[in-house]
Amino acid sequence: MQDRPQIEGGMEKESEVVLLGTWSSGYCTRIELALKLKGIPYENVEEDLSNKSHLLIHHNPVHKKVPVLLHNGKAIAESLVILEYIDEHWNHAPKLLPDDPYERAKVRFWASFCDQKFQPSAHDIMITKGEEQEKAIENFWEVLKVFKEEGLE
Repeated sequence: MQDRPQIEGGMEKESEVVLLGTWSSGYCTRIELALKLKGIPYENVEEDLSNKSHLLIHHNPVHKKVPVLLHNGKAIAESLVILEYIDEHWNHAPKLLPDDPYERAKVRFWASFCDQKFQPSAHDIMITKGEEQEKAIENFWEVLKVFKEEGLE
């Protein structure tokens, strides 16, 4: 179990930006993409979600889940909150959110839609079989249809 970011030889490392995450999470991937897009160097600490580290539990005691961004020792949890933090703290281009309040609100709405509808419906396809999976696929297509018809301009 890895409790602190490490460098070669097992010595403790003080990183300015550390991402606690897992490769299989779309929520973590969106944070990695934002950090890379903005050119922010970071250390990725892969979490084993079946055996959560003390580091993760300490920095996200409420939900005990990834992603968690550690910036100068301060923890930020929840992917959409982290994205806004990245955009506000490293406010150089490219911007993640538009400057216009209405356009920013629309982006936030569709990001929330993805979290509440798209991701769960995609997950349902992966965890079901047979007739239940067929229903999950139909539901997924309905979610995509809404996004295509209403979300894309």
